Amino acid sequence: MDRTERAGVPAQARAGRLRAGRQGAGLLATVRARRRAVQVVMGLCVLALLPSTWTHAAAADRLRTTAAAPDAGVAVVFGAGLWNGRPTPYLANRLDAAVELYRAGKVKVVLVTGDNSRSEYDEPGAMRTYLRGHGIPEDRIVSDYAGFDTWDSCVRVREIFGVRRAVLISQGFHIHRAVALCRSAGVDAYGVGVDDAHDATWYYGGAREVLAAGKAALDAVFEPEPRFLGPKEEGVSRALGALAD
Repeated sequence: MDRTERAGVPAQARAGRLRAGRQGAGLLATVRARRRAVQVVMGLCVLALLPSTWTHAAAADRLRTTAAAPDAGVAVVFGAGLWNGRPTPYLANRLDAAVELYRAGKVKVVLVTGDNSRSEYDEPGAMRTYLRGHGIPEDRIVSDYAGFDTWDSCVRVREIFGVRRAVLISQGFHIHRAVALCRSAGVDAYGVGVDDAHDATWYYGGAREVLAAGKAALDAVFEPEPRFLGPKEEGVSRALGALAD
């Protein structure tokens, strides 16, 4: 073997070692990049869940069944959509819970809050009709026609209708947020979460709450004014006062 061949052997070996080193470094960099990506994703998940954690903590000792709900004077039912001008099954279940509380003497007045931003869409009116059809007198039902979202409803419950203590009624996936926001708005709120079949709507509602909880946290911190506030209304106080006479 001549000198060139003898020199070529270690050169090839060194080249092989260099290639292996570069491959090892590349693999290590890939592992580190993936680890950082996983850490970032986990961090974002934790941040995303913090608002939900807050709503659950704020409502943890405030949730009741209809049988165990406190005597509060006022029940607040949040809108949940209409089908052909009538309450959806989800909304009907909320209204049924209000009827149960009323019949049990736990509440004297039902405040229905929902969307009436369009003349052809009247959530509070449909809710009122449903409650009357289930035995609640007209003068025991008060309508809030500007409950465009949960924060707006809670602020209006306190500022417009003067309610200081109430039992809130909604689905289980929403009631934590409702209680947390109404407490932030100054209402001594308890919640009744009604049961529903776990259908596609239920799962959608549960998933939506993760995003909605983020908005709720911002609402609680910055306390924005509702889309429509308007003058104070005496419907609740008038109904309760009439009962005391």
